[in-house]
Amino acid sequence: MGHGYMGKMLWVDLSKRKITEEPIDEKTMRNFLGGYGLGARVLFSRQKGGVDPLGPEATLGFVTGILTGTDALGGSRYVVVGKSPLTGGWGDANSGGNFGPYLKFAGYDAVFFTGIADKPVYLLIDNGKAELKDASNLWGKDTFETQDILRAAHGKDLEVACVGPSGEKKCLIAAVMNNKGRAAGRSGLGAVMGSKNLKAVAVRGNMKIPVADEKKSAEMRKRHLASMGPRVSFMRDFGTSGLFSMSCESDDAPCKNWAGTAVVDFTTYKKLSGEEVLKKRQRGWGCWHCPVACGGIMKPNASGEFTYSEEAHKPEYETLAMFGSNLLNDDLDSIIKLNDICNRYGLDTISAGAVIAFVLECYENGILTKKDTDGLEMKWGNAKAIVAMTEKLAKREGFGNIIADGVKKAAERIGKGSEKYAMHIAGQEVPAHDPRGGIMFAIGYGASPTPGRHTQGGEGPFPPGALPDFDRMSLKGRGKPHMVGVALTQVYNAAGVCMIVIGDAYGHFDHLIEALQTITGWDLTRDELIKTGIRIETMRQAFNVREGLTSPWKFPDRMLGIPPKQVGPRKGITLNPDELFTEYYQVIGWDPKTGKPSKQTLLELGLDDVAKALYK
Repeated sequence: MGHGYMGKMLWVDLSKRKITEEPIDEKTMRNFLGGYGLGARVLFSRQKGGVDPLGPEATLGFVTGILTGTDALGGSRYVVVGKSPLTGGWGDANSGGNFGPYLKFAGYDAVFFTGIADKPVYLLIDNGKAELKDASNLWGKDTFETQDILRAAHGKDLEVACVGPSGEKKCLIAAVMNNKGRAAGRSGLGAVMGSKNLKAVAVRGNMKIPVADEKKSAEMRKRHLASMGPRVSFMRDFGTSGLFSMSCESDDAPCKNWAGTAVVDFTTYKKLSGEEVLKKRQRGWGCWHCPVACGGIMKPNASGEFTYSEEAHKPEYETLAMFGSNLLNDDLDSIIKLNDICNRYGLDTISAGAVIAFVLECYENGILTKKDTDGLEMKWGNAKAIVAMTEKLAKREGFGNIIADGVKKAAERIGKGSEKYAMHIAGQEVPAHDPRGGIMFAIGYGASPTPGRHTQGGEGPFPPGALPDFDRMSLKGRGKPHMVGVALTQVYNAAGVCMIVIGDAYGHFDHLIEALQTITGWDLTRDELIKTGIRIETMRQAFNVREGLTSPWKFPDRMLGIPPKQVGPRKGITLNPDELFTEYYQVIGWDPKTGKPSKQTLLELGLDDVAKALYK
């Protein structure tokens, strides 16, 4: 066994109630670093193409990174992986909190599930011992109740990843939740978990993760803590909510289902500012051993129209934007309530906010009426109706059942020309950064194996010097720096470290390289890690190619600026897809028309079996 990982994964066949332990070899970990790198490698090898993502042949994985649970700053992340029921291609969802480190402390780097249980179950892993247990008493419970019940049964030191009622009912925008406010939200993998009658994965343990040099690792952490940048105090106070006002002012934040401009159409945006959120925060909250602790627990609100308990988590930027400016809703209490609903029922707040925006625009244009929407007046900014409809969505009740599978499915069901108001890319709702002015987001949304993903932008949050020089205002000359940024993004995501900590704590990417070298004992270089990142990204893309999918993904006209905005900081911008993607795909070695990695690229990355599968 190597260093930085436990060297074992579990395979759980839910149909047969069979649990098997398998080794993870050092070469595989060095080539893929854990996380969705390992997940993509395993699923491509072990899952056939064309399976139903909600069927018994589909595999669902919970995978940690090689730095998860170690002295590396921000090493708290884990990834849920599987075939996305939203896109029909590769799906992954990243979450922080405590679950990832404790999965490793319980003895495993990953656990994969196949089959479908004949009744609700949860997996309990206790210091290397794994067993399936009856979850009938948990079915129907929200994620907060589920975690409380399991801790009462197995101890307060238990960490739980679970689905709520939305996942149980296979809402395609369902999330996997842990720590009552951390979400593996994107790709609809909560629906995959629910489809398997798998309510929760519960872990506890105190095993030590082997590292190459414990003393050197501890000293490294102290040095990296001392070098944390000045933005740490900002993030500790506000978290990503502190970005909301500036994003409205720069026209980056969504407004009126991406048709408006906040400084013109949502002039009350400062009512949702980081300062206003901070006033309602009771205390800070951080993931496992995090030096930033950007989360928060809100003061309870027992009176007024929108009540929530002392367990409600602070809404982050994406939630404020998708349920705030995107809906012309400036009622902060309603957004805290909406965030709490999504956390309890297990929903992706980005997708949920996008679905409600779609409903509001359909209502505005007469495609939907109060008769369709169960008597709710779905007008822009109507916080009471927005909260009520989100609850219906979470429960799949009434009209909520029509919209519970995201905007693409909702538009197909409603018809009447509603498709033009469905803001998604290849089935995945667009997150809260406008590609019309954010070129790195535009390339990431359309070129990544996971479409519509703001965490795959490729050019941030890297400090100066991390990428080759380029003109950030130009499309030309961007291919190589974007490729390097994508590669480094794959490294920190797969390794299990937090994007916020990478941007604010390490100060330079060399610190992350040092963490990997120190903990693993490997003689890693920057060039090797760039190649590793490209290998991981190409592995994810190969999964899509085998599923018959092609990219770059198609954007809604509105997101390309067709027609362009007439007002605001991003007026007059229209994006040309060919200009956006061609240079990047040429540099990374994928076909610019289809996104298929070339055979030469696959062989150079050591993916000979993948080349054989894609080039029969």
